[in-house]
Amino acid sequence: MKRSTSTRTRHALPARRLPSRAERMALGRDLRNRCHRTEHAAWKPFAKRPDPVALLKRSSEGRIPDLVPIRYGRMLVSPFTFYRGAALQMAADLASTPATGLRVQACGDCHLMNFGAFGTPERRVIFDINDLDETLPAPWEWDVKRLATSFVLAARDNGYSAEQARECAMECIRSYREHMAEYADMNALEVWYSSIDIDTLAGMVSDKRTQRRLQDRLSEAKGRRVAEHDFPKLVSMDGGRPIIRDNPPLIYHLREHAQRGFDAVLRAAFAAYRESLPEHRRLLLDRYRVQDIAHKVVGVGSVGRACGILLLMADESDPLFLQVKEAAASVLEPYAGSSRHPNHGQRVVMGSHLMQAASDLFLGWTEGQRGRHFYVRQLRDVKLSAMVETFSPATMRTYADACGWTLARAHARSGDPCALSGYLGKKGVLDEAIGAFAVAYADQVERDYDVLKKAVRAGTLPVQREA
Repeated sequence: MKRSTSTRTRHALPARRLPSRAERMALGRDLRNRCHRTEHAAWKPFAKRPDPVALLKRSSEGRIPDLVPIRYGRMLVSPFTFYRGAALQMAADLASTPATGLRVQACGDCHLMNFGAFGTPERRVIFDINDLDETLPAPWEWDVKRLATSFVLAARDNGYSAEQARECAMECIRSYREHMAEYADMNALEVWYSSIDIDTLAGMVSDKRTQRRLQDRLSEAKGRRVAEHDFPKLVSMDGGRPIIRDNPPLIYHLREHAQRGFDAVLRAAFAAYRESLPEHRRLLLDRYRVQDIAHKVVGVGSVGRACGILLLMADESDPLFLQVKEAAASVLEPYAGSSRHPNHGQRVVMGSHLMQAASDLFLGWTEGQRGRHFYVRQLRDVKLSAMVETFSPATMRTYADACGWTLARAHARSGDPCALSGYLGKKGVLDEAIGAFAVAYADQVERDYDVLKKAVRAGTLPVQREA
């Protein structure tokens, strides 16, 4: 019997015309009618805005109680450090601001200290977003506004003039807009292959002394070896067994009885972490054996979340340090929707793969005691953070350029760069608008910071200050 159609024809997918780049750009331009770009300039506290201290207390729920005073102490240093720990407050505020409806995989806590240089599995050193604890699909505007505001606050911290602070924020937005236009001209694979090499970033710095300092720090970081540099500083020997050196209250072990119970939980959690890795990386991990774990206090916003250093050894001269960090629900979830991932560590890992040009070799997730979620990565791998307190206004603008470029690349991977670029436009309308927002919101942060100081003076919040 003769077949009426070929196998190929019967199984062909229905034809569907894909929109052209020009049509996607036009879609973005059309969104300006629904959400004018100048509308992004406005910031006005909405009715029944939550009290910043009340939100701060809510964000401390579930954290290790003894560490919460350290968190408040770090936030109390300046309006900028307060801002770094108040991501939940800004998420609530951003939910009331204009948005186009275009969504991306957002960082969720996009400030200038959450960018830096690190080594890729191919041993290149790239500049990228390096903290994605709050990542979630959300409006692109939220990341851009939080990043721009962080430049205003950091500039004020450094004693810049009001105009210099505003220029830093606008430089960040200009870079985001112009680089998004470049990504709109690329095909999908070119966007995903794109990365920002640290040498490219160094070449952007005009100040020769700053450039030399960066090159020196980079050379030092590239030359670091875990066995030669980190192992002697972080480890001591106990009866021939390597253990992580205590440095309380920042690095510490639990009391002996509790530590034994914790170690048992760790073994189970580590087995689950292993299963989250691709098979070829499990083979690499299996060359190492767990030797010790200690608790560690990190950052500003993360203080109080369970975090540990894990020491593994392949042999007596081959150490590996992993950081195990608790992942709670993203601060964006009440306003952007719940994560589709059942484990928040998995949410962080998947967000990292979506936003970063290259992710850590050992990046994975697991579940711990009492259902807590964790993600795991290397403790240090050619990592460099910006020393923004040393930046001149010109260097800060260069850094703003780099961060805006990096955020554009990250958003272009998960969003539609053509639609985004169509909305952003070729002129500086949005630069001016979000620059104005950043200044106005930085003023709000300073008012909230004053509320924090009053609460501390009144004894409402327990504070532990560090040297």
